[in-house]
Amino acid sequence: MSNENPSPQPTTPVDSGSQALAEALHSSFGIVKFVMAALFVVFLFSGFFTVGPQEKAIKLRFGKPVGEGEQALLGSGAHWAWPYPIDEVIKIPITEIQEVRARANWFAQTSLQEARGEIPPAPPGTPLNPAIDGYAITGDGNIVHVKATLRYRIEDPVRCVFEFAAGTNQTFSLAGISNAVQNVLENALVQTAASFKMDDTLFDKIAFQDAVQRRVVKLVQEQKLGLVVDQCVVETRQPRQLDEAFKRVTDAGQRRSTAITEANTYRNQMLSRADADAATAVDTAQTERTFMVDRLTTDVASFRKLLPAYQSNPALFKQLRLAETMGRVFTNVQDKMYLPTTVDGKPVELRLLLNRELPKPKTETKTP
Repeated sequence: MSNENPSPQPTTPVDSGSQALAEALHSSFGIVKFVMAALFVVFLFSGFFTVGPQEKAIKLRFGKPVGEGEQALLGSGAHWAWPYPIDEVIKIPITEIQEVRARANWFAQTSLQEARGEIPPAPPGTPLNPAIDGYAITGDGNIVHVKATLRYRIEDPVRCVFEFAAGTNQTFSLAGISNAVQNVLENALVQTAASFKMDDTLFDKIAFQDAVQRRVVKLVQEQKLGLVVDQCVVETRQPRQLDEAFKRVTDAGQRRSTAITEANTYRNQMLSRADADAATAVDTAQTERTFMVDRLTTDVASFRKLLPAYQSNPALFKQLRLAETMGRVFTNVQDKMYLPTTVDGKPVELRLLLNRELPKPKTETKTP
């Protein structure tokens, strides 16, 4: 047995091209590692986000909120979350006014026509097409067009996020809240129109609008949306096919109002004149009454003053009164004659000289 060591394997000579490729791959792996580390750092830093002073934020991890109740709401400031698709951040504006519009019960109208307030004309004799024009049914079985604009804001983010999501079995989103509010508004319009008569929806719009807003508030509370309704503007209109008929009704109503106004004016004038005449008659009567009472009071005082003289000597009193009265009666009479009665009461014989001679005219005397 030989004690000699085995000879070493002969080394294979390395090709220069393979060596260059190996060195290039080594350098590329280093760059790839650096790029991957940089991308990981960027990935981590992309999870930072800020919440404004008028906002709240909720962090969803694989579609579920992280935390419960108030703890799930992130206040203003800087926060971090795993980038999407692990985490998703939803910001909730708590003071910003949101707006939804309900036009399902309105006739077909372009945005430009609506902005200009233009009503597309309906061809004469063309009936309402339910496939194009929306409408609502009133309480008296008529058709009316209604639309509304609702402005609201989120007041209770906890209820808005958790109770709404639990009640609808869906992930919270602002679009979902907006759709829920729009459905509430459409419901309120249809139900309120069904409880009003057509004339009330068209001519008592304030009461109809208030009823729609009350219905919206009730549904928002029942569905626990955590919202506050700021304003609800409702517009109602008769079908365009009835515009001419409604114009005639409106004109007749205006003529009726004018006639009633003129009649009321005439009635008020007559009542005012009658009141004035009555007041004048009453004043005249009061004046006459006062005058008569004063005169009677004076006559009574005079009578009471003369009564003792009459009672003491009635004959003398009558003679004195008669002489006084005759003197007052014949004050302006040229010839006065008084025929007293005799002692036995018979009249005294009166003899008159008729055809008296006319007085001779005075002649002027000539002075020598």
